[in-house]
Amino acid sequence: MPLLLPEWFKPENIINAAGPWALWVVALIVFAECGIFSLLPGDSLLFTVGLFIKVPVVAGAPPVIHYFGSEPLTLVFCCAVLTVAAVLGNISGYWIGQLIGPPLFKPRTGFMGKVFNPAYVEKTHEFFEKYGAKALVLARFVPMVRTFVTLVAGVARMNFRTFIIWTALGGVLWACGVTVLGYFLGQIPLVRDNLEVAILLIVFVSVLPMVFEFVMARREKAREGAQA
Repeated sequence: MPLLLPEWFKPENIINAAGPWALWVVALIVFAECGIFSLLPGDSLLFTVGLFIKVPVVAGAPPVIHYFGSEPLTLVFCCAVLTVAAVLGNISGYWIGQLIGPPLFKPRTGFMGKVFNPAYVEKTHEFFEKYGAKALVLARFVPMVRTFVTLVAGVARMNFRTFIIWTALGGVLWACGVTVLGYFLGQIPLVRDNLEVAILLIVFVSVLPMVFEFVMARREKAREGAQA
């Protein structure tokens, strides 16, 4: 069953193209998503990395994520690398937010205006106001908010020690949790034989929090309008 996504967007194609460098390519993408801007859905990439530790990318071929040179890559090692990438990305985002955050999100047109949309910052501010420091953990599981929450923390000059504690906790839960999920679900024939459907479901579940927040915001505005 073909997935309705461009070929370059499919996590299995990215990992297949990267070959023995797959883990490091995914780590770089995770780093960028957690600190600067979203290139690809990190959730589906983490899931696919976990799955391909056990399952070959191409039927009959050795799993390309298994080795770097001649050394086998274990689940623990992959989780550690991806967690470090996520946390370092967050730290970079924090300092970018402190140094150049406000000018970066000035309204502008074109590609940069779409990537650094002030609406993302406003949404993330609301997320912070609602959940406080815990937002650094919860935002890990909300696409786009995951990227900008650390920038907003930097702009707001959040205490760095508090930031590190919560962002490290979020990094472990997200990077390890999704990768381990892919590792174990990948051993189930139904998931392994329908990889594209499984990845589509991961992407769908990833955006559910955004849909929920959007619906709740619309209801809140409608309620305020009715009371006015």
